[in-house]
Amino acid sequence: MKLAYKDNRVEQVVFWVNLTAAAVVVATFVALFGFTEPLVSAPLLYGAQGLLLVVFIAEKVVRLKNAEHKAEFVRAHWYEIPLLAGLAVALGGSAAWFGQAEASAVRHLAVGIYLVLQVVFKVCRRTVDLAATGRNPTMILISSFVVLIVAGAGMLMLPRASRGEPVSFVDALFTATSATCVTGLVVKNTGQNFTFMGHCVILGLMQLGGLGIVIFGAVFALLLGQALSVRESVAMQDLLSAQTVGRIGNMIAFIFFGTMLFEVLGAVGLYGMWDDIEGWSGGVGKQCFYSVFHSVSAFCNAGFGLFGDSLVRYSRCWAVYAVFCPLIICGGLGWGVLYNLGNIAADRVSRFFKKLCFKECRFSMEVPKRLRLQTKIVLWVSGILIVCGTAAILFMERYGNNCGSGRLDLPGAFFQSVTSRTAGFNTVDIAAMSDSSKTVLILLMFVGGSPGSTSGGIKTVTLAVIVAAVIAALRKRGEVELFKRSIRVVVVGRAITVTALFVMVLFSAALALSVTERGSGFAMLDILFETASALGTVGLTTGVTPALTSAGKLIIIAAMLIGRLGPLTLMAALTFNLKPIRYSYPDEAIVVG
Repeated sequence: MKLAYKDNRVEQVVFWVNLTAAAVVVATFVALFGFTEPLVSAPLLYGAQGLLLVVFIAEKVVRLKNAEHKAEFVRAHWYEIPLLAGLAVALGGSAAWFGQAEASAVRHLAVGIYLVLQVVFKVCRRTVDLAATGRNPTMILISSFVVLIVAGAGMLMLPRASRGEPVSFVDALFTATSATCVTGLVVKNTGQNFTFMGHCVILGLMQLGGLGIVIFGAVFALLLGQALSVRESVAMQDLLSAQTVGRIGNMIAFIFFGTMLFEVLGAVGLYGMWDDIEGWSGGVGKQCFYSVFHSVSAFCNAGFGLFGDSLVRYSRCWAVYAVFCPLIICGGLGWGVLYNLGNIAADRVSRFFKKLCFKECRFSMEVPKRLRLQTKIVLWVSGILIVCGTAAILFMERYGNNCGSGRLDLPGAFFQSVTSRTAGFNTVDIAAMSDSSKTVLILLMFVGGSPGSTSGGIKTVTLAVIVAAVIAALRKRGEVELFKRSIRVVVVGRAITVTALFVMVLFSAALALSVTERGSGFAMLDILFETASALGTVGLTTGVTPALTSAGKLIIIAAMLIGRLGPLTLMAALTFNLKPIRYSYPDEAIVVG
């Protein structure tokens, strides 16, 4: 919602005051909780937070007076009323409800919660505003990822985020990039080297990186009753690759509540799994956190685990296949496909009850909603890749070269076929697999998940379009066809461009890595596997990641970021201001093939 103000200069001053105050709020919390002991005296920091509280309240008063329509301002910021009321109750009643010693802690907690909510609301709202400026929305998306990675790396470097010595900048940057880009490659043991605070930071990065901070901004705006403007809706349509602007609000709400539903169901399904293995120690709180962490990691296709061997120790647990696999598959389908499937399911249920309860409506109902072409392609290609990948891994482990483990059964092969395209969990030792099986995994990582999902790779639809183009050429057809629908030439060109760019980045990064890691003795197949895993944001490794040099880590960081954003997104950001030419040259026949 765009509000009009009487004096834009006052609004600009308020903006910079807000920005400075938000930065100071973050600094006070880092000084208080990021170190074993506060950097400066705690009373001074709490006093600074009290002053920041006054600044934020004064900001609301100034903006209310400066607003042209005060009623609109109040409606847009209605949530401030219950927040301030709750804060006033906590500050005024803490002494009566608690003892004098605890009353001070309650007041500090109430002020802290209010300040955190203010910063979160302002950051999320600002990201949506920036995306709607029309200044290259893809560059805004890239910038949001970079800022999130740098901020996450800074938090992981804090002494209280790690056990033992603080994490170095390169390792913190690597971990933050891997979490934000939902990859799962780690240079530090996530469970052992990071504390609960570090785990929470990684969990937050996975969630924000999986859905995108801009989407979270739009979600907060909608939850707070702030309707998106036309420019904001167009920006969201571009970032979500949606087909219509009119339903963008519904789709954003579907993304948010769908994510919460999948992750909650996943956490409930995983809750009883952890204590099935000998050696588990921990109470209800630890079980809950492990369930939530791995559920978010699976649905966001992040591949982060709190065990050093991923899920190898749980390879015989039913929940690995009954909970992890559906979460990974649904997370890799893409929100456009899930939205279409959800609409069809709701339509079928609605039609059933209408026929059951209102017989007179049987002949006047609308045409049933159907699967879009995108959904058909994604479901078919995903199913084929899972089945063929399972069969290929089973075959290569038994008959491939270099003597694979030979102990991989059907459930294990199925799990690796599912996870190798998107998630990065593993129930077997990847380094012990045969070279043939590793090659199959590289091909699956190369394809990746589906458009609009958190996965990397060239995407399933790209593969389908390229295969359809080859078939059309072999059949001497003038158009590329899929499911009795013609595919536009521009889409075919985009698919070829994505694949070519992905291949170029893959081999360039692998060659660069072979130079930086020349003293490590890694086989070229393992280096190519590591690069494909990073670029496909998968997270599987043959053991190369922990032994990387600093230069090698930086190469993998760049590969993970490119893989999460997509080569075509980066090219679109760089060529945003280029105007298409309005002329063409005469054609001339050439021979290819």
